[in-house]
Amino acid sequence: MERLTTVLASADDYHHGDLIAAHCHAQTQLVYAICGVMRVQVGQGSWVVPCGHALWVPAGMEHEIRMSGAVRMRSLFIDFASETGAPGACRVIMVTPLVRELIVAATHIPADTEQCPRDLHLKALLFAELQAAHTVMGHVPMPLQPRLKALCEAFLDDPSQEASLEDWAAHMNMSSRTLARLFQRELGLSFGQWRQRTRLLLSQQRLAQGIPILEVALEHGYQSPSAFSAMFKRALGYTPSDCPQA
Repeated sequence: MERLTTVLASADDYHHGDLIAAHCHAQTQLVYAICGVMRVQVGQGSWVVPCGHALWVPAGMEHEIRMSGAVRMRSLFIDFASETGAPGACRVIMVTPLVRELIVAATHIPADTEQCPRDLHLKALLFAELQAAHTVMGHVPMPLQPRLKALCEAFLDDPSQEASLEDWAAHMNMSSRTLARLFQRELGLSFGQWRQRTRLLLSQQRLAQGIPILEVALEHGYQSPSAFSAMFKRALGYTPSDCPQA
C-alpha cells in the first residue's frame, strides 16, 4: 500500500454563488461536499462535484471552485510518499458513509500538535478507503469560445432550461449547423450529448437531497423513471438509487 507522509484536513462553509478564485496547492487535494454542489474549473473542463462525492485535484494544478447552493466543503491535503501513488489527473469518486465520517473526523484533528496513535490509525484507514473508492464520471467539457462558454455556464446554473440548438444559434447570431460544428470542434460532443451529460451529472444533487427519482426524472425531461434510470446507468455506471444522500 502507498504510504503517505502528511494528511491535513480543513472545513469551510460557503453560500450559493461563492467563488474560490483560481489557485493551486503544493499537496494533492481531495475536495468533498457534505452538501451542495461544487463546480471545479480546471483548464478546459468543469468537474461537477455533488453531495456525496469528492474530487481529486493533483498537486500544483490550478483550479477555481464555484458553489451552487449552500456548500459544506471538507478538504484533505495529502503529501504522497512517492509520485507513483498520487493521482495524475482529476477524477471524481463516490464517498461512502464510512469515508464521510472519517473525513469529518479528520477535520477535528489539530494540525499543529503531535498526533496520537488513534489519529494516525484514523488517517491510515481513511487513506486505504480512498484508494478503494469507486470512480465515477464527473467531467463536463467546457468550450473556449467566449459566447458559447457563457451559454454553457448559464446552462450549468439552470439545467432545466429547454432552449434548443436553434435557440442557442440565434442567440449567437449563427446558423444551427455552424453551432453544431462548433460544439463538436470545441467539446467533442453534440449539443444534445453535452446537455444530456450535464443534466445527468447535476441531477445527482437533487437525488442527494432525497428528491424522488420520478420527480427528478420529470425535471430533467424524461417521461418515466425507468427511462431516466437507464440513461443514468449507461452514462454514469451506477443507478440513481445508488446516489449517496446528504
